[in-house]
Amino acid sequence: MMSLPDQPRRPVGLAVFLIVAGAVGWAAAFALTLDKFRLLEDPQAQLSCNFSVLIGCSTNLTSPQGSLFGFPNPLIGVAGWSALITIGAAIIAGARLARWFWVCMNLGLAAALAFVIWLIGQSIFVLDVLCPWCMVTWAATIPSFLAVTFYNLGTGHIPVPASVRRIAQAAYSWLLVITIGCYILVAVVAQLTMDVLHRL
Repeated sequence: MMSLPDQPRRPVGLAVFLIVAGAVGWAAAFALTLDKFRLLEDPQAQLSCNFSVLIGCSTNLTSPQGSLFGFPNPLIGVAGWSALITIGAAIIAGARLARWFWVCMNLGLAAALAFVIWLIGQSIFVLDVLCPWCMVTWAATIPSFLAVTFYNLGTGHIPVPASVRRIAQAAYSWLLVITIGCYILVAVVAQLTMDVLHRL
């Protein structure tokens, strides 16, 4: 578990986490991008991530939800995760980021989380399919948002009352447990809606 100091210091532990999460998210987004190119070349292509009617990437990639802004969603991930990796590396190299930068990064991750929540809803309630690489992206986005948010609240980058700041500092230390709780919540919703275990 990561501990959060009362006074803002260069958060090397957080930086390492951002690099790891960014690398995992980038790999998933890149794999989805390649799969999208394959489908553009051959709409009938059998992707390695297609395991069944329940588990696969093709449905998500070829659906309108897969290109919400007029281009493949994975391209957003390739760019976004690259930025997160760069930020983490900069911190390790000695950079001390201004408060406005931390707040902007938090806003960006909040937008990413909102997008992921929408995609989760679309996969479970509309498309009725779980995309493996998409789920990896979801899994990386959730703790990335939580870690940066707890850090910003706990260090005062986002001004909040002292009581909220203390709660954020405690939550930062329990990031892994809170993240697992979020994963379990998504899994329960998927099971109740899609009957995943019975259909595997």
